[in-house]
Amino acid sequence: MGTGVGITAPFGRLLRGLRQSRRLTIEELAEASGISGRAIGDMERGRSRRPHRGTITALAQGLDLDEAAHADLLAAARAARPGARSAEFARASPHTLPRGVGDFVGRQAELAVLRALAHEVAEGRGVSPPAAVVSGPPGSGKTSLAVRLAEEPGSPCPDGAFLVDMRGLDERPLPAEQAVAGLLGSWGVGDAELARLTSEERLARFHEIAAGLRAVLVLDNAGSEAQIRPLLPRAGRLLVVVTSRRTLTGLEGVRRVELGALSPQESAALLRAVVGAGRVDAEPGAADVVTGLCGHLPLALRVAANWAATRTNWSLDRRAGRLADEDRRLDALSGGDLRVSSAFALSCSRLAPEAARTFRLLSLLPGGDFGAAPAAVLADVPLADAEDLLEELLEAGLLMTSRQDRYRLHDLLRLYAASRRRAEDGEEVSLAARSRLRHWLLDTAVLAGRWHEPDHGPDHGMPPADPGRLVALDDREQAARWIKTEGDTWLAAYREAAAHGEHARVAEVAEAMHWFSDHWVSWGHWVEVYERAATAGAALGDAALEATHRNYLAWAYWACARRHDEAVESATTALRLAGTAGDVRQQAWAHAYLGWLRDTLDDLAAAADHYHRAAELFTEADDVNGYLQVSCGMIRVLRGAGRAPAAVETWRGIMDTLADPRHRDRIPPNVREFTALSAVYSVSYVHLDAGRWGEAVDALRSIRGQFDDRGWHKQAGKVHLHLAHALARLGERAEATAEYQAVLALESRVPADVRDEAHAGLTALTAGRAVPLIRFVR
Repeated sequence: MGTGVGITAPFGRLLRGLRQSRRLTIEELAEASGISGRAIGDMERGRSRRPHRGTITALAQGLDLDEAAHADLLAAARAARPGARSAEFARASPHTLPRGVGDFVGRQAELAVLRALAHEVAEGRGVSPPAAVVSGPPGSGKTSLAVRLAEEPGSPCPDGAFLVDMRGLDERPLPAEQAVAGLLGSWGVGDAELARLTSEERLARFHEIAAGLRAVLVLDNAGSEAQIRPLLPRAGRLLVVVTSRRTLTGLEGVRRVELGALSPQESAALLRAVVGAGRVDAEPGAADVVTGLCGHLPLALRVAANWAATRTNWSLDRRAGRLADEDRRLDALSGGDLRVSSAFALSCSRLAPEAARTFRLLSLLPGGDFGAAPAAVLADVPLADAEDLLEELLEAGLLMTSRQDRYRLHDLLRLYAASRRRAEDGEEVSLAARSRLRHWLLDTAVLAGRWHEPDHGPDHGMPPADPGRLVALDDREQAARWIKTEGDTWLAAYREAAAHGEHARVAEVAEAMHWFSDHWVSWGHWVEVYERAATAGAALGDAALEATHRNYLAWAYWACARRHDEAVESATTALRLAGTAGDVRQQAWAHAYLGWLRDTLDDLAAAADHYHRAAELFTEADDVNGYLQVSCGMIRVLRGAGRAPAAVETWRGIMDTLADPRHRDRIPPNVREFTALSAVYSVSYVHLDAGRWGEAVDALRSIRGQFDDRGWHKQAGKVHLHLAHALARLGERAEATAEYQAVLALESRVPADVRDEAHAGLTALTAGRAVPLIRFVR
């Protein structure tokens, strides 16, 4: 049927025109659509600014609209939404709290325990900072309770709140070491510093920073005591709240808060908060039946209540009758002895067909949160449609919100969606959707990773900006955000590609990530990425390709996992394979990695031999960038061997190479800048060791602020500290004072010993004494 109303009209006017053209009153349209008369009136008057897709579908059915008129009404609703979503990712810490539940009810006794604990920690009472373990069945509201505590206005935690999903139910739960690295990154410790710390040093750094925080740390979805024990605070005022389906009885010295079902009174309060007190109080018996059939489980109650809230023409008694229908229950889904499948099934039964299909397909995503783009790929719909579908699922209580504009499926809902997908869509549809998602994720990962290669960018063959692309990847910053935000998702696709024997694809993705991996040492999966890539090279029978990824793997073993012997073995294997393939460049890189690894053990003679051989091979391969990198390593080795003149000469050679006009276009700007920074930083130690204070000052002044700009706080602190010492020796007391103060301003972002040395120097200057001598350690 035609409408006779143009879509340029505001949504409310369009809706009113459609209703009047059918000669329907608001009450008659409410009866036909299941949408309340008040809601329809608010929409027509422009008071409801964001009608959702499910509401539009119900109205279209009530108005008996054809497909074109339905699409016009949906387009007008979209236009009515305040503000368009940016295609770019919002800046956010990966450990930001998810949005809390606005209509949180009950759990007052449990909250009281946690509040008391928070005040006890804030006031420094007790021998060691206590922690809390919140346990209970799935869907009992453990995370909501922890987030509620952290969000309370009177929370005595001025430094904020952080949440880490420990993924205790995953096949690969999050290791404590990875949680430590991720939190250190969120607390300002740069990747360059993390790469230089052993696992033990990272944990010590974690506890050092944690001791100075007045904050709440939620370790969500924990799987075992071993996963949590290293993260419990030893000193300070950081409150740790652990949530888990398990009781974690092996943890000592913790407060335990066990969540079961809500009380009947709390269940009724939750129903009132979502559905409305008037409707619940008008049918108290039916409300009791609804809450009882939901097992008084918060998740099930919320799903059932959200559904009832959007269908005001249904009585609660009718709602209770639908819940009581055993034919609509899925026995396989339960939380302990609390059945929730009836609520899931009833909510899904009211979804529009496309939303229900999307819900089922979302079960193909790995655990964790996700954005609209992967959902659009799975459902094979435009991005705007995917956003509408996700909002409809959110409105129905089948999705939860996460950071920014991201979503999350509860574990039980994921299982339920998977069961419905298998029953309704079949294997062929599932395989096609999974393949579609895998190819898109890996295509996007390759594009994002290549942004960080030295010879790629807008002037080096990178695709131009594309407004039709599902995600914005128009510069390095956008690319880095996508790689990090979708890390779990593209890694799952990468694993799937390896399992399918897509060897060339696996190697391509790993190669694209090579330059970026240096910027995200804390991720914790680079060893797996390059192990799989090396295996792919071997499966393809390509010795040079395998050698390339075994070299990358050597870096990952040591920089990310501190597995020195395996790193040496991997680089040695790369050297042999590269020799077999006649690949001079990969032989050079193998020697470079072996030199670096020997340097870490202070085996300076062996390190020097490998660096010299690498330099010769890089020269033979005409690879100036590799040559510069090993030359920077040689400065460190020569300094350690007591060969200061040779170290200075190597530095001069690097600077001459950078200045050589023949290499102007061969050395990318970012490689040029970092090489000069690294070389000057290394040679400054040679000048400091020899007491050549003027030369040290010249070198350090030339790089002051450059580590700060990169977020490499430890190196930044050392530059300020060493410059202050050298200036003090030259009698430049005012500038030396400023540099000592710059170190102290970095606070916990630099190690305690660096701050202590700065404080001692500043104290001596203030008292008119000589600044104490220090040992210049990298």
